[in-house]
Amino acid sequence: MPDTTVKFENARFIITMDPQRRIIANGFVVVQGQRILQVGKADELAEVQADRVVDATDMVITPGFVNGHMHISYAHATRGIFPDDLGSAYLPNVFKLQAIMTEEEEYNTSLLAITELLKNGTTTFMDPGSTKYIDRCLDAYKQAGCRIITGTHVTDKPSPLGLPVSTTADAIETVESTIKKFDGQLDGRVRAWAMPFAPSMCTDELLTACKRLADQYGTGMTLHYNNGQNYVDATLNESGLRPTQYLQKLGILGDNLTLAHMLGQDESEVEVLASTGTRAVVVPTAAVKGGAGMTNTGLLPEMLDAGMTVGLATDAGNNSNLVETNRAMYLIAVLYKDARQDSKTIPAETALEMATIQGAAALGLDAEVGSLEVGKKADLVLYDTRNVEWQTLFNPVNNLVYNADGRSVHLVMVDGKIVVEDHKPLFVDEWALIQKVQGIGEDMLARIGLSFPPRWPIV
Repeated sequence: MPDTTVKFENARFIITMDPQRRIIANGFVVVQGQRILQVGKADELAEVQADRVVDATDMVITPGFVNGHMHISYAHATRGIFPDDLGSAYLPNVFKLQAIMTEEEEYNTSLLAITELLKNGTTTFMDPGSTKYIDRCLDAYKQAGCRIITGTHVTDKPSPLGLPVSTTADAIETVESTIKKFDGQLDGRVRAWAMPFAPSMCTDELLTACKRLADQYGTGMTLHYNNGQNYVDATLNESGLRPTQYLQKLGILGDNLTLAHMLGQDESEVEVLASTGTRAVVVPTAAVKGGAGMTNTGLLPEMLDAGMTVGLATDAGNNSNLVETNRAMYLIAVLYKDARQDSKTIPAETALEMATIQGAAALGLDAEVGSLEVGKKADLVLYDTRNVEWQTLFNPVNNLVYNADGRSVHLVMVDGKIVVEDHKPLFVDEWALIQKVQGIGEDMLARIGLSFPPRWPIV
């Protein structure tokens, strides 16, 4: 039986993100099975027949967004409970809550997070190892139709976060078995990576073993890489090297390593990262809410100038609280303009690249997703520009980065399958799921005896 074909016709604009960065006015996209068959202008594709035709009049079509660091499995159950001034007590409480989650609770909270991501146009994302029950959560990935990189974060050194500490041998075995079991699942929509949590929480033996496994299995490796001054000083004192140079000495750096957060590096470290092809993901939503001083301790313009591949992310729904890529794009496009007092810094086009084709490259997926090109996977989003936030519309890139948000996402396709249409997820009863996760959150807080009441009285 031949693959089903879908034609999206009469689009106001198609932002292709192809090598020429073409924006096609009055355009068509034809999908066959899982892949894009044709992209072009209306007069070029008018005669193309399809099993289903979608009227994209007044729509802007983009590639699906790529979120390179997003803890999906636990946050939504207790979203919004933590006060702004919790400080260093935040993460230990997060991991206490995560530790008590059951399989069913994690499945439902993951599904809700995925629903929000998809409804807001994010089709590919990496959960950096926080999922406890990947077997059960695989059901959520299958149900939602998303594209995900997963894994199990491991540590073999104690940390203030209260994360489980394994022996080095057990941690290595966990990483290898996770990759072998889950990499390539769901027709390739699921990838599994090596995920040691952070260099400060892992021995050199564990870090090098994880890198070796990523090389051996042809997959990737990710690290939380937010280097505070204490860690930088400790590394200098112990090794005479800054953290990045030390990772280089260990042989960790390379084009299958993606470092997330990317705060606390200096320009010499940027040079090393660029020269080794190491990839990065920045997380403006979490940084600004946590008061991390992103523009003081993060060198994004320098990373881009050095030719590094840098993607965009939102982190967890209970630290940044938002998981919407549009708002992350907005933040990254304005923060450095203000900090450097230069309106040319990080233009809208760069922010959009970071959310699409560069974001895909940061995860090693740019041959398959991140742009609307013939032969690539059909991951795409239709924005309804009849919404007021799109007006007036002359430059769709500016509108998308500076004006638009998830409210105008009309349709989302992943791997050739429509998963959101008319602003509604097609794979779940959204309101029923919301109510279920509310109950899960209330039950979890009661079980652990944790409470963070609002500053203002609820009467």
